Amino acid sequence: MTSLITDDKYNLMVLKELEYCSVCPRNCHADRLSGKYGYCRCDSSFNISSITLHHGEEPVISGKNGICNVFFSHCNLQCNFCQNFQISNNLSAISCQELSLNDISRKIIKQISHGAHAVGFVSPSHQVPQMKIIVNSIRINGYSPVFVYNTNAYDKHETIRELNNIISVYLPDYKYSDHILAQKYSDASAYPEIALKAIQEMYSQTGSTLLTNEEGIAAKGLIIRHLVLPGNIKNSFGVLENIAEQVSPNVHISLMSQYYPTSKVCMVSPLNRKVRLEEYLKVVKHMEHLGMYKGWIQEPGSSQDFLPDFNKTKPFE
Repeated sequence: MTSLITDDKYNLMVLKELEYCSVCPRNCHADRLSGKYGYCRCDSSFNISSITLHHGEEPVISGKNGICNVFFSHCNLQCNFCQNFQISNNLSAISCQELSLNDISRKIIKQISHGAHAVGFVSPSHQVPQMKIIVNSIRINGYSPVFVYNTNAYDKHETIRELNNIISVYLPDYKYSDHILAQKYSDASAYPEIALKAIQEMYSQTGSTLLTNEEGIAAKGLIIRHLVLPGNIKNSFGVLENIAEQVSPNVHISLMSQYYPTSKVCMVSPLNRKVRLEEYLKVVKHMEHLGMYKGWIQEPGSSQDFLPDFNKTKPFE
């Protein structure tokens, strides 16, 4: 493959955001350009754990060819039940590949050339400047995939506003309407308001219409995910009510039943069990009661189908 085109002037300008970092709601103001750590314990490098083809997203996202997902290391939330704890735990050393921008671009372009229609950035909230650089690199080298922002929604709405015309599809996971749970499970008591403002900004850019191509693959729009947690259906009711009342009942919802207790919560009740069928069905019924009919629900018993192992080259196989 020939050498890739780079835009060093643009890259340097974007990375300046990390000099006094307030990219995410933590507002650490760490000088990540000088290797100083804030909450996420990431510097100014790309900090990517995996670039892999993934078929496990919603059908309208994955399609038949899969999506090229870029998994960033560490996270600005520290959910004690996280399925990706191997790479998301900020107390662990950065689990990443030593990749240059050219290396990253080549890996992504290879997947696009093999049929991947979209590139997804997973846990990008603390790595938005690096994500912008990757998107710019792919575009200036002549490729125009759908770019998907796959986020925990703990994003500043100002940061989301800057992503207009950069991101095609927003895929936020709206986790909590309950402040106590947000603090207890994810160390972020203000999560409900912050996530809602971020999602409202996403909605202002996309509306409720999910645009698809001729193959039925998402080209532009918003899909809000919600993972039902065991023993916490009132939290799920609140999430759905917030969306219906303060965003729109017409947005696409992906209501997930796939929660699986990892070893990290084996002694934490009720997180140490799967979601019961009756719990999940109550949330489905409440969603329908709110007039929310667009999107997807999951088959019960699918929880282990989505567990990755990031010690493998292909984490989802």
